[in-house]
Formats: sequence, structure tokens, C-alpha cells
Amino acid sequence: MREVRIFELEHGEPAAAWRVARPSTFKVIAGEIWLTVEGDSADYWLATGQSIELPHRAVTWISAGRAGARFALASGSERSETRPTRGFSVAQWLPRWLGAA
Repeated sequence: MREVRIFELEHGEPAAAWRVARPSTFKVIAGEIWLTVEGDSADYWLATGQSIELPHRAVTWISAGRAGARFALASGSERSETRPTRGFSVAQWLPRWLGAA
């Protein structure tokens, strides 16, 4: 059995810190999410439909893009999803994030 929880995050809300209790899949349903995992050298910029696997006990920081975001967190999921592409530079996303584009 899987538990699936759906959350909404507005652009103006401060970044939220989460500690992952069980291995989970984080999937963006609408909008854009900035996500960083403590100890991981990369930040992740996830758009609608993208997902990332979060390991047990991971500490993550999450923030919504300009239009806000809706995302799901599913625990007990199968590990078939892939990690998003790394290497997006801050210069590519920051203007959109701040509403300058």
C-alpha cells in the first residue's frame, strides 16, 4: 500500500525544510519547484510532471516558482522514476524565479 499526500506551496512562502521519514517519490503536479537535498551538491529544478526519489532520512529544502506549485509525496512507491537532469545553472532559472522573464 502507498500513501500519497498532495501539497500546495505559494511563491511568497519561505523555503520549507522536510526530513523524509520513508523512501518517497516527490512529483510536481503543477508549477515549478526548487528542491535541494542536504549533502547533495546539485539543486534540482522540477517542472510539472518531473519527479525525484528521496531516500529515508534525507533533509530537503523546497520552494515554489513564480506561479506557486502543487506536488505529491508518495511513500512505498516503486523506484521506476528517474532523477531529473542536473546542471541547470542558477542564471537560467533565477530570472524566471524572480519574475524578471
